[in-house]
Amino acid sequence: MDLTLTDAQQAARSQARQFATEHLDPVAAEIDRAQTTPASVIEALDGSGWLGAALPARWGGGELDPVSYGLATEEIGRACSSVRSLMTVHNMAAQGLVRFGTAEQQARWLPSLCTGERKIAFALTEPEVGSAANEVGTDAEESSDGYLLTGIKTWITYGLIADLFLVIARCGDRPTAFIVERNMAGVSLEPITDVLGTRGSMLARMRLDRVRVPVSNKLGATGAGISFVANSVLDHGRFSVAWGATAIIRGCLEACGAYASRREQGGRPLIEYQLVRRQLTDMLVSETTARALCYRSAHFRHMRDPNAAAETALAKYHASDAALRVATAAVKLHGGNGCSADFPVARYLRDATVMSIIEGTQEMHQIALASYALRRPDGEH
Repeated sequence: MDLTLTDAQQAARSQARQFATEHLDPVAAEIDRAQTTPASVIEALDGSGWLGAALPARWGGGELDPVSYGLATEEIGRACSSVRSLMTVHNMAAQGLVRFGTAEQQARWLPSLCTGERKIAFALTEPEVGSAANEVGTDAEESSDGYLLTGIKTWITYGLIADLFLVIARCGDRPTAFIVERNMAGVSLEPITDVLGTRGSMLARMRLDRVRVPVSNKLGATGAGISFVANSVLDHGRFSVAWGATAIIRGCLEACGAYASRREQGGRPLIEYQLVRRQLTDMLVSETTARALCYRSAHFRHMRDPNAAAETALAKYHASDAALRVATAAVKLHGGNGCSADFPVARYLRDATVMSIIEGTQEMHQIALASYALRRPDGEH
């Protein structure tokens, strides 16, 4: 696997870094404090092309290769995990249309999703069953001209501004995917506030009260909801979150390096103390290994290797675990200042906690990856 970046990959990283520096760094702390993403930031994201970065060029998307997309995700996530989550959820939900949509559905929705004119969110999780796709309670009752959807979805990232929702509902005993439009009668949305991390991601709870959804809005075959979620949407989300967690590690290392260089204790800069230097080294190792697994995952995805999904889960598991550990150390290194909104490490710690839960908890991945550990062929360890 060649880790030398191509010109296109370097350009994607550079452009994303410039976007983050110009549009996100100045307002990241305020996004966290106000628990919302300013319209100006969303408009800038629309115009940047990042919302369609992973989507096909034929519909106006960037069609970035996995490494380019990952690097761009890292740059945006280093500045603001909330805005990174909009890039993640929009691209991952749109992947459903790319993979399972009919020609008519793709022509209807993908062009506006590629430009960001429309936003799409993912509605899987429910209050009672969490994100267990095979246990969804939202009902899709067949009618003469389509389906009537009834149920509650929660923790919908950027649901407050989404125009479309990829909803998993149950047709009898068969989980099925639908595109629900915001303006359909019976759809109501309410904000979820005061969450721990990614506080600017404008979370929503959705209530579906016999929402009439035409047959033309059914995505994929009836009963394909579980395989659809497992094999495309969540897989893309995990890939993006792995890079986002790596971004948090990098942010912590940069913040701690700067703080330790200027902060004095006992008349000496913190950077001169052996314990602090050991902590910075551990952070560097965590960043390097997390990014290496992200690169490895990107390589498997680019090669369309059958183990790509497992490698993505491995990268997500390690990066999010390392991010939480590094962010905890970063707060402690800052002492009392680490608990202040005047320094970014407290936000990094709260965002890292979210990374360890979304797109599969650490415990879930521990159980699932054990099977992969036992079946990987020789030469891939």
